[in-house]
Amino acid sequence: MAQELICLKDLVMEFGKDRVLDSINLSIEDKKFMTLLGPSGCGKTTTLRIIAGFQNPTSGEVFFDGQKINDVPPYKRQINTVFQNYALFPHLDVYDNIAFGLRISKLPEAEIDKRVGEMLEAVSLKGFENRKVTSLSGGQQQRVAIARALVNRPKVLLLDEPLGALDLRLRKDMQNELKAIQQEVGITFVYVTHDQEEALSMSDTVVVMDGGKIQQIGTPEDIYNEPANAFVADFIGESNILDGIMIDDFRVKFFDREFACVDQGFEKNEPVDVVIRPEDVDIVAPDDGHLCGTVTNVTFKGVHYDTIVDFKGFKWLIQTTDFHREGSVIGIRLNPDDIHVMHKSEYSGMFGDYSSYSEEYDDISVVEDDEENE
Repeated sequence: MAQELICLKDLVMEFGKDRVLDSINLSIEDKKFMTLLGPSGCGKTTTLRIIAGFQNPTSGEVFFDGQKINDVPPYKRQINTVFQNYALFPHLDVYDNIAFGLRISKLPEAEIDKRVGEMLEAVSLKGFENRKVTSLSGGQQQRVAIARALVNRPKVLLLDEPLGALDLRLRKDMQNELKAIQQEVGITFVYVTHDQEEALSMSDTVVVMDGGKIQQIGTPEDIYNEPANAFVADFIGESNILDGIMIDDFRVKFFDREFACVDQGFEKNEPVDVVIRPEDVDIVAPDDGHLCGTVTNVTFKGVHYDTIVDFKGFKWLIQTTDFHREGSVIGIRLNPDDIHVMHKSEYSGMFGDYSSYSEEYDDISVVEDDEENE
């Protein structure tokens, strides 16, 4: 079982009358890659800065390896940070940038040379020792910044949106490299981003934040497949979010008809949010569908078409490899595991099309599913 390295207890951060963090409780495991994910202003960078020691919380406690560190200054914590702007020394070459912290600590030159060599190997920059950092690409500069942060052998590396300044192709390459570096050096990475793809592709654990609160903690698969509320469902990927009623365990009603699902543990007749991911919808002939509607827009995305279907005023996004022209009438079918049921929350009904109930569904044309025909 993984060991807890960092523990945040009841963290509150206020700037004047603004509460930026509201009772944050979080456990970060040793040697894991954790990502704090959320929109601008959600509190993720403030959380990172409190872990680093750059800010003191208004209230709450920060523990490192079981010891409270609220009053420990940043330079005495076994934690280093890589910022989005890298903060490299432009007048120094790659070697001296990486060695800078070790020289401040007055380590012997032989030890410095050994450690810098190890870091150059780890970040795939061997042979770049004498290059000026100003001559490097953005991705190479980022790797120098990571090597400089790791050469002091911290137990934790904090990364605050380090890929934000890179172009899309380089960002994708660096996602793979960052995960490989984390696994090679074997320490804890805590990563801050607003990019869902980065979070899902690199992390062992994702912490979704909004409004200064943690909305959900889980593996990338859990976060995507089992969102805790409408905010998480909408923020992580595309979603069709509908109003429904939980009739009973494994039975949910929406659009004035009942569907089999895989969810349980709700109150009978409890109002719920229903999430259906665009890639989980099967398009069939109108007469064979649970619901039928009209295609209003089609966008080619390379591997699939984003198809908008209007069900008498309520628009769904469906992702399919088959082309259906605008104006055509299609049917859709839903399997039980295509339907995810969530409790109502403060985010219910906030996301416009793909996530708001339409009374016009009362007269929509539907067919009975196979189970009900038996």
